[in-house]
Amino acid sequence: MISPALPELPDGVTVTALRDLAVRLATAAGALVREGRPDRVVVAATKSSEVDPVTVMDRASEELLREMIAAERPDDAIMGEEGDDVPGTSGLTWVLDPIDGTVNYLYGVASWAVSVAVVAGPPEPATWTVLAGCVHSVADGRTWSAGLGEGATRDGTPVHVGSATSLGASLLGTGFGYDAERRAQQGRVLAQVLPRIRDIRRLGSAAIDLCLLADGSIDVYYERGLNPWDMAAGAVVATEAGAVVTGLRGGPAGNAMTVAGPADLVAQLAEILEAADADGAGLAEIP
Repeated sequence: MISPALPELPDGVTVTALRDLAVRLATAAGALVREGRPDRVVVAATKSSEVDPVTVMDRASEELLREMIAAERPDDAIMGEEGDDVPGTSGLTWVLDPIDGTVNYLYGVASWAVSVAVVAGPPEPATWTVLAGCVHSVADGRTWSAGLGEGATRDGTPVHVGSATSLGASLLGTGFGYDAERRAQQGRVLAQVLPRIRDIRRLGSAAIDLCLLADGSIDVYYERGLNPWDMAAGAVVATEAGAVVTGLRGGPAGNAMTVAGPADLVAQLAEILEAADADGAGLAEIP
C-alpha cells in the first residue's frame, strides 16, 4: 500500500515527532485509566442510546490528553469523543478516543484502548490526511503506532498485514452499533458474510481491530458506524502495514462503512457487502 503524499507541515514539525508525541499521549492516558480503574465501574452518562455508556474515566482520560496537547502543541486543534472540539491555527488536529471499547472497560473485558491520532487538513475523515497515530491496548500494554511513510510497529517491531490467500480462508473482524434497528440490519448482513469466510471475531474496539489487522492477527475487517475518533489512529496503523482502508461503492472509509485488509480481500468483501446493502445505501438512514 502506497502512503498518501505528505502535506506541507508547520515549520519545525516532523511526522516522527508527531508520532512520538502520539505514543506518549496514549500511554500516559492508558496509565491513568489502568491505575484508576475501580473494582466496579459506574456509568456516568450515555450517548447514542441507553446501552452506549460514558464513564468518569473516559472523561478523565480525555482531559489528560487535552492538557498534554495544550502544553506541548497549543496551536493545534483537538477533536475528542467526550468534549467540545477545540479550534487551532496550525492546520493540525488531534483526534482522541480516551477509551475505545468502553463497554469492555465497564465489564472488565480486556479489549479496550486509548487511541490518539494527528491529522492535517479539515477534521473530516473523507478529506484529512492522517500523519501519525498510536493505539495503546491498556489491559495488556501492547502499543501500535505509525507515521505517514514510516511504516507501522507493535511495541517497536514492524508489522504487516497477513497473507490469507482467499476470503474463505480469512478470519474477519467486525463490530455492531448501539441502535437496536441498526444491529438487526447488521445481523442480516453478517448472515450473508459468515458462510463465505473462515470465522469472525467481534472484540468491541475498532481501534484494536484495525491494529490486529495490521499485524496479521485478523485478515480482513469491516464495520458500519465508525466515528472519526474510532478509526483515525487504527486506520493509519493498518494503512502503513500494507492494508487498504476504504468505504463501499468507491467512497472513502467512514461512518457509512469501513472495509480494511489486503487489496484483493477488500475487493471480494466489498462486493458481498454492497450486494447485502451493508451501508444502508438503499435504506432509510438510521441515526
